[in-house]
Amino acid sequence: MKGLPVLLLAEDDEDDQFLFQEALASVHSGIECIMVNNGKEAMRLLQQDVLTLPDYIFLDLNMPVMDGLDCLASLKQDPMLKDIPVIIYSTTITELILAQTRKLGVHSTFKKPDSIDSLSDFLRQYLKM
Repeated sequence: MKGLPVLLLAEDDEDDQFLFQEALASVHSGIECIMVNNGKEAMRLLQQDVLTLPDYIFLDLNMPVMDGLDCLASLKQDPMLKDIPVIIYSTTITELILAQTRKLGVHSTFKKPDSIDSLSDFLRQYLKM
């Protein structure tokens, strides 16, 4: 990875998208974040635009059309996408979800925080910035 990382966030809630962007901007204003509203949009974008693959993919679990688990499974089955670190970013992270995502090859999980500061701290540590 050269320069600043590029992130993809699959999240259907506009407020959560805004919070993520604000937290990311507080980490570093130059980090690019591509937003999609569900897993199907993420897969379509990633499979069409192979020259600019993101360095990290953040997936909400509860999305319409294609949820985070189905998207994670699809990502890990695609030879071009399987090595991109995927972070589950959701309000619901149970032991069952942890087990399912580990089995599918998730890189990390992070429960959506109550504050922008908590999210900024996670992103700063995770992205090593």
